[in-house]
Amino acid sequence: MATRLSTLFLRTLREDPADAELPGHKLLVRAGYIRRAAPGVYSWLPLGLRVLRKVEQIVREEMDAIGGQELSFPALLPSEPYEATGRWTEYGDNLFRLQDRKGVDMLLGPTHEEMFTLAVKDMYSSYKELPLTLYQIQTKYRDEARPRAGLLRGREFVMKDSYSFDVDDAGLEAAYQRHREAYVRIFDRLGFDYVIVYADSGAMGGSASEEFLAVSPVGEDTFVRCEASGYAANVEAVVVPQAPPVDPAVVGATPPAHVEDTPDSPTIETLVDRANELHPRADGRAWTAADTLKNVVVLLTHPDGRTEPLAIGLPGDREVDAKRLEAQVAPAEWAPFGDADFAAYPMLVKGYIGPRMLGSDSPSTIRYLLDPAVAEGSAWVTGADEHGKHVFDLVLGRDFTADGTIQAAEIREGDPSPDGAGPLTLARGIEMGHIFQLGRKYAEALDLKVLDENGKLVTVTMGSYGVGVSRAVAAVAEATHDDLGLCWPRALAPADVHVVATGKDHGIFAHAEGLVAELEAAGLSVVYDDRVKVSPGVKFKDAELLGVPTIVVVGKGLEQGTVEIKDRATGERREVAVDAAVAEVVTEIRG
Repeated sequence: MATRLSTLFLRTLREDPADAELPGHKLLVRAGYIRRAAPGVYSWLPLGLRVLRKVEQIVREEMDAIGGQELSFPALLPSEPYEATGRWTEYGDNLFRLQDRKGVDMLLGPTHEEMFTLAVKDMYSSYKELPLTLYQIQTKYRDEARPRAGLLRGREFVMKDSYSFDVDDAGLEAAYQRHREAYVRIFDRLGFDYVIVYADSGAMGGSASEEFLAVSPVGEDTFVRCEASGYAANVEAVVVPQAPPVDPAVVGATPPAHVEDTPDSPTIETLVDRANELHPRADGRAWTAADTLKNVVVLLTHPDGRTEPLAIGLPGDREVDAKRLEAQVAPAEWAPFGDADFAAYPMLVKGYIGPRMLGSDSPSTIRYLLDPAVAEGSAWVTGADEHGKHVFDLVLGRDFTADGTIQAAEIREGDPSPDGAGPLTLARGIEMGHIFQLGRKYAEALDLKVLDENGKLVTVTMGSYGVGVSRAVAAVAEATHDDLGLCWPRALAPADVHVVATGKDHGIFAHAEGLVAELEAAGLSVVYDDRVKVSPGVKFKDAELLGVPTIVVVGKGLEQGTVEIKDRATGERREVAVDAAVAEVVTEIRG
């Protein structure tokens, strides 16, 4: 039955909602697809729910095609399984926690690895019952500190999560590849530009990990790619190669480290200025930020509440990348070292911190990690742990050491690709899917074992595979909208065709009713603007705002025996004879 705008639960808005930031988010609200209920929480209105269900169906079809079996776990979960895996603590404030009337700890599920694992443990005991793939499409909950961008980063969201269970690593690899191929088909059908990148596994754990990112200038994720080789990675997952050691002859020719006055130079910029002014290089080249070693101290807070400082040494022309650092220290969280922290470590002189006061064996005992660009034997200008003083010609390995390395420095456009094939380019994207080879982390924690072919108990190995279903609606809206409104691809549109009856003549509405009936008889879904007392201008604006791919206008052209067919995406219009309209529309939609 046609969806009639005269009775549809819909109110379009002419003004952007005050709380919406991104264009697609604004349009989803204005077009009456979603409605904000609370920060990061949205109601799905009838048209929006249709689009969401179409995304779900595409995902469901491709999961079923690789042998996945659908089930559904509750969103309200007991705490014990999450305590057993450590995630009750590791999730920290992102977990919605509650207690029932008896004081029993419970949670709203952020992901369901534990529940899937326990279900298989309860029901399967033999290798003969594997491999197995289970999935669900269900609402998840995360207490985001700063929900933003509408459906892209909410506190409640719909996700497809699937899990594979295999008796050995070869089975896991095969399951991973099946899911990877299914995801390619899913995102091809959803109709937006995407890229597959190496990714960090984060709190999920595991080894192999890839993300499917919708390429978008409004995306929160930064990724890199090398056009020469096809290498692509989330910026958190880029592994910068360790710089090779400096030639021993060069190290031998480097003067002994020496402390020099550098008054009023607590920043890299002021240090470079003072060094060039007061201590010019012997070779005549000017000092640059790349010659300096910046030492950044942060405070880590572990899930159990324990805190510890961490020092990071990196070239002065680079900044610490917040997301890369976050990935490196997870599940701990980090924060900048504050005044109170410096007061607790009086040997650290803010703005003049040097390696002498850093490291497990130093007076501060603060763990000290270096960026891989800092090569063994390289000489640096860095803090001397005194106000207004820096040390020159300080050589790694000769004059100072560190406790290890860390991949936390920013990645820049033009940096060499880790595979050595060429320069990197940077772009932004929206995470739409993430696949992991989890391995045995959860199976070991929850004692999921089966008997192998020799009758020996072995731990099952698992894979985890997620798709952001509600996020896909937002990502498509961001990718396909124009200045006039939403512009859905056919696979996701809430209807095949939008019929607009314009004018006050009852004959126009009678012709439109007949056209709608014929379109439905041809198997098409129809949105019909049958509102009598609404002006043609308002109807046209609403049609463009709602974004159904094909718009048919029944109006004054009837006097010449024609109706107008408009392509919403291209704006192309054409007049066709009334008796040929249905065939024309069917051909346009089905090809």
